[in-house]
Amino acid sequence: QVQLVESGGGLAQPGGSLRLSCAASGLIFNWFDMAWYRQAPGKQRELVATVTSGGSTNYADSVKGRFTISRDNAKNTVYLQMNSLKPEDTAVYYCFASKSFGNYWGQGTQVTVSS
Repeated sequence: QVQLVESGGGLAQPGGSLRLSCAASGLIFNWFDMAWYRQAPGKQRELVATVTSGGSTNYADSVKGRFTISRDNAKNTVYLQMNSLKPEDTAVYYCFASKSFGNYWGQGTQVTVSS
């Protein structure tokens, strides 16, 4: 049974930082491309950042230069380092694992950026 468990969300001030983690189990982690999505209230879920099984990364324009996605295949974990946070980064952040034969979602972790 595949599980993706996010952690590290919470309340941050504008300009602050948070680091999200997503621990994966039940799958061969290094086979999968990994991503972070987010969904703000009343908005569609949007792609934030991706890291392929080979380690290539890509980012939404709104987070380029502020967020960094990384993975540790030895720990079956993907991270999202979020710096220079803005109120518009407030959302539920979801971890996503994808492969041609299956996709999996985590349960999400709330990030709130407010003074």
